Amino acid sequence: MYSGSEELLVNKISGICPVCELSALEPFREVEQKRYLRCGNCQATVMAPECRLTPDEECAVYQLHDNDPDDAGYRRFLSKLADPILAALPEGAAGLDFGCGPGPALAAMFEEAGFPVALYDLFFYPESAVLEQRYDFVTCTEVVEHLFEPAKVFAQFDRLLKPGGVLGVMTCFQTDDDRFDNWHYRRDPTHVVFYRQATFEWLAVRYGWHLEIPAKDAVLLHKPI
Repeated sequence: MYSGSEELLVNKISGICPVCELSALEPFREVEQKRYLRCGNCQATVMAPECRLTPDEECAVYQLHDNDPDDAGYRRFLSKLADPILAALPEGAAGLDFGCGPGPALAAMFEEAGFPVALYDLFFYPESAVLEQRYDFVTCTEVVEHLFEPAKVFAQFDRLLKPGGVLGVMTCFQTDDDRFDNWHYRRDPTHVVFYRQATFEWLAVRYGWHLEIPAKDAVLLHKPI
């Protein structure tokens, strides 16, 4: 619990929500010496900036990930996003796998289905030229929870998508506040933003996208023609 003077200090330094950039963040939880804040507008939960890992520490965690493109189990996990996107793609569509990580399995799945995919990852595929193109689809799996400035990235997604394109996002929705402290997603030290369904509903309204939730923790955001 915070004392009254601490509460005033926390409110002063909490800042504006990095997802919607419209509302001041309010204190939510302190767990294992990490401070978490909540946006009353878009309902995102945010780790306080002073609790984040350094870039080198963050990259070291990512290098431990075992995202083998040939792993059948991992492909099944990704298919809950890939399958509904593939079902909606016109012939000749091309996409971008944003934050693809060291083993771009999802891109391989689209390539095998006949849809070329460019790769971008800040740590593993940092070729910024691909961010100057426009795409029929953009995928972003297990990425948005790592973003320090998600508002800027979602605006970038809107620019990357052609009219009629689709953005596919996978991230675990934050639901039950009572389970937050022990939630496996919170315990990953690289996870700094947690989204509710209401957060994606707000984003859809903000950009004029049509929201679809085809499976648990999978989001499709369709940009209008």
